[in-house]
Amino acid sequence: MTIHREGYKSIAIGAMVFGALNLIFFYFFSANLPALAWIIFFVTLAMLLFLISFFRIPNSALTINDEAIVAPADGKVVVIEEVTDPEYFLDKRLQVSIFMSPANVHVNRVPLSGEVIYNQYHKGKYLVAWHPKSSTENERHSVVIRNGDTLILVKQIAGAMAKRIINYLQVGQQVSQSAEMGFIKFGSRVDVLLPVGTKINVELNQVVKGGITVIATLKA
Repeated sequence: MTIHREGYKSIAIGAMVFGALNLIFFYFFSANLPALAWIIFFVTLAMLLFLISFFRIPNSALTINDEAIVAPADGKVVVIEEVTDPEYFLDKRLQVSIFMSPANVHVNRVPLSGEVIYNQYHKGKYLVAWHPKSSTENERHSVVIRNGDTLILVKQIAGAMAKRIINYLQVGQQVSQSAEMGFIKFGSRVDVLLPVGTKINVELNQVVKGGITVIATLKA
């Protein structure tokens, strides 16, 4: 396991706060209130460890398969439905949405190798990530990837806790399946819009792994 570079600053700040709080409590209160000092220590230690775990990158064998669409994020499948895309395609698409809790790995990965032909950030609200309107009204970052005749849209969506969406891709860039696409801090959701008729390989409420789980198979 390694720590994602987006976490270096947050973890450093968390470690300094942890050290400062415990130095103050043990110096001033440990003699008269030792139990309180130890409670503060264990609570702040748990918070620091959680912060570190949030930015973890597990060592895993990533999926590379030209006929497959892999999950762009760790989490739970919360939507599988046909929708009308109002942003790019302006027609019917098959949407698969993955909800990421704060406990999930938050690295976002490229579902399909190809060329980035669209990349757009949208300001918006911070509705809870499972809200039906979060896909179109929340702060989000959309990317369209083209592989031959196949075009898919990947949408990173902020949630009630997520306040920063990071996207590393640029228009014209050639991307590889399961490579890092971006990062969303502190819980959110990722939508994938696929061509109608794409074979879906996952079910509602299924837990998936970013860059590993095959969520759909391209038509032959």
